[in-house]
Amino acid sequence: MVEEAVSIRPQTEGAIKGLVEPGENLVRTKTMKYLVRISKRSAALFVAVAAIVVSTEFLESGRGHDKVTSANAPQESRAKSTDASPETTLDLSPSQLNSIKIEPVRSYFFPIEKEAVGSISFADDLSLQVYPSYQGKIIKSLVELGDKVQKGQPLYTIDSPDLIQAESTLIGAAATLELTSKELVRARDLYTTNVGVPQRELEQAISDQQTAEGALKAARDAVRVFGKSDAEMDQIIASRRIDPVLVVASPISGQITSFNGPPGLFVQPGNPPAPYTVSNVSTKWMLASVVESDTPLFHLGQPVQVKVMAYPDHVFHGKISKIYAAVDPDTHRATIRSEIADPKNELRPGMLANFVIRVRNPTDAIAMPANGVVREADGTLTVWVTTDRHRFVQRIIRAGLRSAGQVQILDGLHQGELAVTDGAVFLSNMLQAPPTD
Repeated sequence: MVEEAVSIRPQTEGAIKGLVEPGENLVRTKTMKYLVRISKRSAALFVAVAAIVVSTEFLESGRGHDKVTSANAPQESRAKSTDASPETTLDLSPSQLNSIKIEPVRSYFFPIEKEAVGSISFADDLSLQVYPSYQGKIIKSLVELGDKVQKGQPLYTIDSPDLIQAESTLIGAAATLELTSKELVRARDLYTTNVGVPQRELEQAISDQQTAEGALKAARDAVRVFGKSDAEMDQIIASRRIDPVLVVASPISGQITSFNGPPGLFVQPGNPPAPYTVSNVSTKWMLASVVESDTPLFHLGQPVQVKVMAYPDHVFHGKISKIYAAVDPDTHRATIRSEIADPKNELRPGMLANFVIRVRNPTDAIAMPANGVVREADGTLTVWVTTDRHRFVQRIIRAGLRSAGQVQILDGLHQGELAVTDGAVFLSNMLQAPPTD
């Protein structure tokens, strides 16, 4: 005989007794166990049935635990802030209602805009590099970087060999004209007094005087190219002294935005860098870098709003003037240029700027204030709605655009519903509070 002691619940006693054959004993012990005396031929069958009984007891015990858990489930669900199911509710007392704001859900016009980051630059098409007309050595710089200048104002002077040659020609042409004019007067006097001066000599004197006049006019025009006035040329002719100083004046009114002309520097026409650059600063360029996929949304003439850190409360306005064709192969971004009005010259080249470009007309959609939307720990967005201003239900939503503190609601709310528009996080935090006894 084999003796086995097994803990068996009373409700399974019948199953065990059915296994005991005549001549075998089943005795209950003081420890609530059954002492089973069975033959060896029944041992294997008994062990298998005992295993099934134990498994049944374990499953029944688990179901009992599940029933307890289910009974407590509403309380545990209420304690989790991330449970955004419609069954998650809160009842607020009058004092708690003072901490929130309840309003009907309304619609809002959301502008369809794209944001980008760029930098400020001078407008290249409104900037001129001021080179001298002829080569020479800079004698004196007359203005400094950042100075405002008017059209025709002198910027710098150079000692130009070409000017010296032109003025020498001018002095010679003036002397030749003076001589031929005297010869013409003498020839006419002799011709009229019949002293034997042939007509051919008179005509030659006339031709020489006219040639000298033409040469002097050409010489004056050549000197005038260097910026000399008629009065200055008359002074050069009268004094027979060459003025080698070539004055280079500003071709436009604006501001000196670049300076590369210290005294003593030898400069030539078109040989960079230019001694000075003058720019019209009333209009600036904004160069924005936008992602490649957004380029079809941008078009010439679209309005642009720009903000810089130096003037956080001021918005500069402009429009898109050029969309560059090339895309950076490394960053896959394209460059967009905008012309921004800056009448007070507040913007500086190199400033970091934030661009907002309206790409389509605004869209009318259901919206909630940002203070009424809570981002839960699992990333879902929730709001709190009510019908009686006493019991509040947590609801999951899908959000879209954001503008001026408003959040577009794509799903989860209907227009006109009462919702918590301020203090929603206060309700979500109440779910985290431990239950009170």
